[in-house]
Amino acid sequence: MTSRGIRVAACAALSTLLLILTPASPGLAQEAVSASDRGPEDEIVYFVLPDRFENGDTRNDRGLMRGGRLNTGFDPTSKGFFHGGDLAGLTRQLDYIEGLGATAVWVAPIFRNKPVQGRPGDESAGYHGYWVTDFTDVDPHFGTRAEFRAFVDAAHARGLRVYMDIITNHTADVIQYRGCGYQACPYRGLADYPYTRRGGVNGAPINDGFLGDDHADAANFARLTNPNFAYDVYVPAAERRIKHPDWLNDPIYYHNRGNSTFRGESSLYGDFFGLDDLYTEHPRVIQGFIDIYGAWIDQYGVDGFRIDTARHVNPQFWQAFAPAMIARARARGNNHFHIFGEVFDPDPGHLAQHTRVDGLPAVLDFGFQSAAYESIAKGGATESLDTIYRGDSLYEGGARAALQLPTFLGNHDMGRFAFFVLKENPGISDAELFARVRLAHALMLLSRGAPVVYYGDEQGFTGDGGDQDARQDMFATQVASYMDDRIVGSSAPSGSGRHFDCNAPLYRAIAEAAALRRATPALRRGAQVSRAYGEHAGLFAFSRLLDGAEVLVAINTSREPVAANVLVEAQSAHWRSLHGACAGASPAPAVLPVQVPALDYIVCISERS
Repeated sequence: MTSRGIRVAACAALSTLLLILTPASPGLAQEAVSASDRGPEDEIVYFVLPDRFENGDTRNDRGLMRGGRLNTGFDPTSKGFFHGGDLAGLTRQLDYIEGLGATAVWVAPIFRNKPVQGRPGDESAGYHGYWVTDFTDVDPHFGTRAEFRAFVDAAHARGLRVYMDIITNHTADVIQYRGCGYQACPYRGLADYPYTRRGGVNGAPINDGFLGDDHADAANFARLTNPNFAYDVYVPAAERRIKHPDWLNDPIYYHNRGNSTFRGESSLYGDFFGLDDLYTEHPRVIQGFIDIYGAWIDQYGVDGFRIDTARHVNPQFWQAFAPAMIARARARGNNHFHIFGEVFDPDPGHLAQHTRVDGLPAVLDFGFQSAAYESIAKGGATESLDTIYRGDSLYEGGARAALQLPTFLGNHDMGRFAFFVLKENPGISDAELFARVRLAHALMLLSRGAPVVYYGDEQGFTGDGGDQDARQDMFATQVASYMDDRIVGSSAPSGSGRHFDCNAPLYRAIAEAAALRRATPALRRGAQVSRAYGEHAGLFAFSRLLDGAEVLVAINTSREPVAANVLVEAQSAHWRSLHGACAGASPAPAVLPVQVPALDYIVCISERS
């Protein structure tokens, strides 16, 4: 066996070993839920950008194209271009992902993209996957449809689920507007530029009889034939048939109103940084995307969708799309299909409306991310965490539905959690940096929701900010700004080596908390009750309650030890430690004394007699 093979085998063995060693309660069987019966709340999700993960086949680095980087999109020295990671590499490293304790893999979009976009001199590549031209095929930089099938099959063979990252809001930037340059076209609103006039209210009549979006029947939209209501649009000759399916090449299926300001109506109708904004009110667009993504379910048996830019799509689209996808999966015998939308907003009320109005089963929990930032990265009030959890009743289905919200600490857009810690704590020591990042992951893995680990966080990546600065290579990088990345748990910078070390301090810390979650059903499915919180850094404690069992989690976000008496269930008189030191018995009914070291956590389980 090669040295790489030995390391991979060791990573795969780690998760099993930790599960065996995890002190589960007698009434709580380890891995109690089989792969076929797991609900979304049982998953631990690993989010990965294939281009930055592992290069399994160097022959596809240039996407089977010729020329320089502006043709192929490939430049491993630039953080804004393709680096060579692919589906073959991702499949090769499934043991590494499984060893971390993950049970599902969320893969950034793998659809065929426009290789390069941007103003001359400021181009970048579609390595991230969000500039789609062909929604029916795999981008050749990532491999082939056969290799995607092999990845899904290999993941399923390990009991891992696969979540695809999908886009319905926009395509690559192909449609152009006369009279303004790249991404320089201001938004033109519905009132000043109605669909029934060309170039404004006083323009020539067009689209005679069109009644607007509120009349969403096919007969009404059949009257919408001219796309030049706000701008005169055109498609460059070389790109007139670049999109697939072919109906996507017709500008009539786009809003064509200029760039979004991300406020007011432009949030729904404007172009997302110049990307072609789809007319998702149109029946043809609705059915078109039901057909596109239903086929990915039918052909590959994927287990769920993460929806990009979900807040920028009208509710009626989701009300049709989400049930259709769930029905499509159930027709294949898949009753665990999960859908969660990206709604970039920390307010639980704003997040919840997309489950109540749009009908999305779940949304990414930006509220949790914000509260974790405030309480752990920034060292602020722990009551911010309680405030977020009190908002769980707002979601469609209430607190039980909130168990399925994917929680996360950082991502490919906003940046890594370790970067936030560095930003808020200039001059922080290596030891404190590790402690805060470890504590945040423990909170995420042990509290309600489906935790999402952003690839590379487990190796201690910090980054220099968001977007391209948070998308480091796991394989040997050639990007200078990635090489000097500060590493959590190490005093040495990242360098140009590989980062698949299952003995890395954060990898082991995350794997330990993941094993505890997997071994203890109450930490996955239990109702959550806040027990202690305050207006400063310090103690935050909560219970997870399930089938007569109580698990108390207490974290300390301060630099000093804390000791306190915490309320618990009156029947929870006898306790045992799952992590850290716990009192063995309650000194009085409904009370448990806790002592938590600085920037640490304890987990205690009731042993009812």
